[in-house]
Amino acid sequence: MSALGSIFDIFRVGHGPSSTHSIGPYRAARLFVARLKQPVDAIRVTLYGSLAALGRGHMTDHSIAAGLEGRKHSIVWDSTTTKLPHPNTMLFEALDQDGNVRESWRVYSVGGGNLKDDNGPVAQHTDIVYPVSNITEALRYCEENGLCFWQLVEQYEKNLWEELDRIWTVMCTSIENGLTSEQIVLPGTLGVRRRARTCQARARMLESPERDVALLAAFALAVAEENADGGIVVTAPSCGASGVVPALLYYFQTVRGVPRREILQALATAGLFGAAIRTNASISGAEVGCQGEIGSACSMAAAAASQLLGGTLYQIEYAAEVGMEHHLGLTCDPVEGYVQVPCIERNMAACLRAIECGTFSLLTDGRHLISFDDVIAVMAATGHDLQRAYRETGQGGLALLWQKRTGRKSRKQKVQC
Repeated sequence: MSALGSIFDIFRVGHGPSSTHSIGPYRAARLFVARLKQPVDAIRVTLYGSLAALGRGHMTDHSIAAGLEGRKHSIVWDSTTTKLPHPNTMLFEALDQDGNVRESWRVYSVGGGNLKDDNGPVAQHTDIVYPVSNITEALRYCEENGLCFWQLVEQYEKNLWEELDRIWTVMCTSIENGLTSEQIVLPGTLGVRRRARTCQARARMLESPERDVALLAAFALAVAEENADGGIVVTAPSCGASGVVPALLYYFQTVRGVPRREILQALATAGLFGAAIRTNASISGAEVGCQGEIGSACSMAAAAASQLLGGTLYQIEYAAEVGMEHHLGLTCDPVEGYVQVPCIERNMAACLRAIECGTFSLLTDGRHLISFDDVIAVMAATGHDLQRAYRETGQGGLALLWQKRTGRKSRKQKVQC
């Protein structure tokens, strides 16, 4: 088993709407330009698999153009090639004036804005290596050394608190921007309306516990709507699931008055659980369905909630396990390729479930039959067993239902220059 990697491969700042389809391709484009050994006339980028199927709605072409910084380029959308090393495959080719390929690079967007090529991970925090490979080992290590989960993270991450403070500031800003936005309708053909601002206003008229539920919903919607609009968010662990963890922590800070330092400690714990999921399964909807995105986000948030409520190591692990267990099999079927339906509401629902899982964990001693790591292994197996139509292709589930109802098929992809 591989050792856990840095939590900052889980928490990345970038533009929405998709870490896999926008942040990953943007980073890949910038890296390809940096590796060019000689001037070229143009760059051709071929997108395969999920990137080709949903790239328009996920603004992949805009992200690549931004990463290439104005260089002449073309984008080829290849949705017919099915035998791929990874469902999010990109081929970058540098062309001379005669159209000959001078340099090429095949790279994969593997979730959360992270990249791999045929030689392994690309531009990750490879200098951060934990002494554990999963949460079971992390729990044992913490018990033996008298540590909390966040203290384990503190031992191995460089500049942890400065970086987490920066990440938390961006998370708060994304919530506040979403709550104050005067935009009525999100971009795209679906006509989805923003609801976070109205939800917060109506929450103020309620009494707890309804008021707390409504505020959690408003905070999660705020980030998810900002993400859908291409705003700046933090992957947690992905853009499509970026509202869950921030909303829960923002609630604890602004409603329950938890000090910022404790919020950052909970964020460190959430990152540790996210790193375990990424190492031992996947956080990519194209690989394992939405259970890898929203399920992972709920699990991370549940761990954070349990810690903030005073949970023990075992109770925190249990909360995270429950959060993932009850998202097993969740499909990724965005309507018309936009990260809007069902994605925005899923952030809200997962946030509410996360605080329930955290609360429930404290009603137990934290001992249970199925471990967090067991559930992550099952999540990976379940994801690979899902039909391709239910893994971020826009060809099944709600996406297919919408196509049949409206008669609008998936938009044809054309070369974009």
